[in-house]
Amino acid sequence: MKSVDTPGNRATEPMRKTNSSKTQPAAPRAVAVRRKPLQKKAQPVASTRSEAKSANPMAWLGREIKSLRKAKGLSLQELGSACGKSIGFLSQVERGMSTPSISDLHQIADTLEVQISWFFPDGAAAEPSDGGVVVRKARRRRLAFASGIADYLLSPNLDGPLELLWSTMEPGAESGPDFYDHIGHEGGVVLRGSLELWVGEQHFLLAEGDSFSFPSSTPHRYRNPGSAVTELFWVVTPPSY
Repeated sequence: MKSVDTPGNRATEPMRKTNSSKTQPAAPRAVAVRRKPLQKKAQPVASTRSEAKSANPMAWLGREIKSLRKAKGLSLQELGSACGKSIGFLSQVERGMSTPSISDLHQIADTLEVQISWFFPDGAAAEPSDGGVVVRKARRRRLAFASGIADYLLSPNLDGPLELLWSTMEPGAESGPDFYDHIGHEGGVVLRGSLELWVGEQHFLLAEGDSFSFPSSTPHRYRNPGSAVTELFWVVTPPSY
């Protein structure tokens, strides 16, 4: 029995050595075959998710609209008929494949009986010391649109008579090709860049430092006609944005 366990006797057992030589190379091949497909499948999934998130950071907006529509007991067809949008467009919005313009969202929000501010994502929690009075820059709530407009809510809440907004508009960005209206009154000042503004049948071109004010019930629209970013400060009363 001892001689069987010695290294010298292992050389006299060719069948054991031959079997070992056949099975040992097979294991690495099997492992290599398994690993390569896993690496090829895993890389595109992570890349696709990352690209999708950066390409459409407002995809959650569609989920909010869909959730509110269902809570109201409305079908896509009923919502589309009421706000004048096609079923296909609304379906794309709800699935995060399309982002509505400001005028689109106004019409959708009106039909769902909420203000646009309903769709502002929650910002970072306010400091207790801010007391519902102050909004820190890092805690502003932001609502972005595919057209290149981003609106930041400066009001700590919408319980009072005023709604304060700061907007940035990329070159060529617009509220939408259609006029829209809502209750209340609004005004603002161009902090940087230029603004093209339509109020009813009137058309204006504003530069840095120019201000404006008009009844929100008058159909209106606006765009950035320049080659630089435009910044605006808005006041809306009562909060209806």
